Amino acid sequence: MTLQQLEYIVALDQHRHFIRAAEACGVTQSTLSMMVKKLEEELDTTIFYREAHPIRPTEAGEKIIAQARVILFNTRQLKELSLSEREQSSGKIKIAAIPTIAPYIIPKLIRVLKERAPGIKPQVFEINTAEVTEKLNRAEIDMAIMATPINHPNLLEIPLYYERLVFYISSNDPLYSKEDLKIEELPTERLWMLKEGHCLRNQVINLCDKRPLRNALFEAGSIDTLINIVDENGGFTVIPELHIALLDEGRRKNVRSLINPEPVREISLVIRKDYVRERILNEIANAIKEIIPSHMIDARLKRYAIRL
Repeated sequence: MTLQQLEYIVALDQHRHFIRAAEACGVTQSTLSMMVKKLEEELDTTIFYREAHPIRPTEAGEKIIAQARVILFNTRQLKELSLSEREQSSGKIKIAAIPTIAPYIIPKLIRVLKERAPGIKPQVFEINTAEVTEKLNRAEIDMAIMATPINHPNLLEIPLYYERLVFYISSNDPLYSKEDLKIEELPTERLWMLKEGHCLRNQVINLCDKRPLRNALFEAGSIDTLINIVDENGGFTVIPELHIALLDEGRRKNVRSLINPEPVREISLVIRKDYVRERILNEIANAIKEIIPSHMIDARLKRYAIRL
């Protein structure tokens, strides 16, 4: 078994086509096919269903490929250590952000990195919380910007900033005249929420202390859709503080603070515990510090660099 063979099966899983996988690996189709076949013989296991169109991994193959990704990730880490990668500030980086964070962070993050650290080549994904955690654990991405805590044994959470959750309320709602709203006075039958898979949905449910949520006939996939629903149908929804800047002047009048208590979510940079590219990690964190208002930034991040 060689690292090259592991790279071949990962590429084949990604492309699900022998010719495209071979092109991605810079070898001929026959070479890739032969090396994959040798690996299957060595392991005495069929990794791919070749008769399927497109080809796909067997159940055992999926487990082998998942482990191959981790092995290749750790191999890259060893190479990076030997090349003093810890101090380098260039290279490709795969960053994921959850949908309730991506619109406020990612566009500006790409710009700031181009200006501050042009050697970093970010590849950015917008993925929900469950999938982000899975991809981090499988070493398919390098880091993620997401709400925490997630308490995963293999992942390290580095708090970046703390964001208030506020209410966006219809101008026709009976509570519209109030400047601040208390949790216990909110009629949950008029509350609109994100669909399952968004961590913000769970935060809203916890916020309402598991009271019946009757208005979830339509569960939106984005904050913008939730706001449009409120504008057209009345009621209210929960939005992150950073979304306020994206609202026009008229819609900003519909924002209300929550008190007793004021809900806040922690946003962190999450990496695998065996991640070593410390300089790049700090470049990403410093770029985010330029984007986020100073009063929201984690106090430790303001004062100290990240040390792995």
